[in-house]
Amino acid sequence: MASAAEQLAANLNFGAFAKAEELKKRIWFTLGALLVYRLGTYIPLPGLDMNAFAQAFANQSGGILGMFNMFAGGAVERMAIFALGIMPYISASIAIQLMTSVIPTLEQLKKEGEQGRKVINQYTRYGTVLLATLQAYGIAVGLEGGSGIVTDPGWFFRLSTVVTLVGGTMFLMWLGEQITARGIGNGISLIIFSGIVAGLPAAVGGTLELGRTGAMSTGLIIAILVLAIVVISVIVFVERAQRRLLIQYPKRQVGNRMFQGDTSHLPLKLNTAGVIPPIFASSLLLLPATLAGFSDTTTLPDWATTVLAALGHGQPLYMLFYAAMIAFFAFFYTAIVFNPQDTADNLKKHSGFIPGIRPGQRTAEYIDYVLTRITVVGAIYLVLVCLLPEFLIASAGVPFYLGGTSLLIVVSVTLDTVAQIQGHLIAHQYEGLIKKSKLRGGRRGR
Repeated sequence: MASAAEQLAANLNFGAFAKAEELKKRIWFTLGALLVYRLGTYIPLPGLDMNAFAQAFANQSGGILGMFNMFAGGAVERMAIFALGIMPYISASIAIQLMTSVIPTLEQLKKEGEQGRKVINQYTRYGTVLLATLQAYGIAVGLEGGSGIVTDPGWFFRLSTVVTLVGGTMFLMWLGEQITARGIGNGISLIIFSGIVAGLPAAVGGTLELGRTGAMSTGLIIAILVLAIVVISVIVFVERAQRRLLIQYPKRQVGNRMFQGDTSHLPLKLNTAGVIPPIFASSLLLLPATLAGFSDTTTLPDWATTVLAALGHGQPLYMLFYAAMIAFFAFFYTAIVFNPQDTADNLKKHSGFIPGIRPGQRTAEYIDYVLTRITVVGAIYLVLVCLLPEFLIASAGVPFYLGGTSLLIVVSVTLDTVAQIQGHLIAHQYEGLIKKSKLRGGRRGR
């Protein structure tokens, strides 16, 4: 049976949307911020010969740089000021969260609530600056190593490139925080989402063009489209799937009245980590290969060339590392965002219990047991969704935008954003009902 909130959401109409002024302001702010981001992906770095760079990128676009370009919204192929994208911030977040689990000081900060979260966020920003600086310098050196890409190589070019790319990443990090606070949805996810969506029409057009020229068979194109529809359907189904634990509350007496015990449920999502594991895994795989596509591989040691070749997109080692990282971060991020012990303590505090399970530590162990089992299913789902299309990309040369990772990000972020919009609309309707009830009460009082 649908809940009251779901029934109310089903009855939403454009009239209610038109009256929600706060929601419209948030949506317009989000769209404006994303427009600024898209404009920044077309502003190139100074001191580059774009024709020479375009030729160099074309030779490497089929590898891991192509995926990096997808997450950066096409900024890499134009070597724009946002070429680093938001990936240094994500990598810094991974490092800080890992250290939070092993360093007692950071773990204590995490438990201090809002104030501790601000300190951890500040550490994440410092880490973002450090990682972005290292990656930007590597890109500058790699660009200088290309033939004729940099018009005036030297330390001035390296310094200007580092300042520009680091500034672009920090601006995107700030823009994402502003979208989260003043707009709709998660700002960081929406920035990645907008970059992928911006490349989808060109990817579909390019695939159809391959079919028209005969480079790709019509049957393969139809199979790709059917696979994309199936993957989207699976993502929507699993992202909405829940394992509900029955929660009961005992009878209670208030004054002379006896209230019956209530029954509720504790929803556990099948994929608690959401879209974070593929993004984390992709960012770690992209980190060591940022400048590999632009470097002169003849000057690298033999072992480095072998590793870079094995980590190429579609290679068995790349697929193995990608699957292992997705599974690891599915469990790791679930452990971060959901604490069974805190949930059990809150249930005990409010006299709630799971039938047949003793409140307290036994309840925490039971919730952890159930959560671990469904996380296994969620991790398998993420690995299959992200890897099955990757094999097709590697074997048939399908654009990265039609891969499982990009579809997972697009669908998940869309579902989360629509859910937030519905929440704002429901809150607006409740506010309207409260105002009407107050007006009626005032009239009766007169």
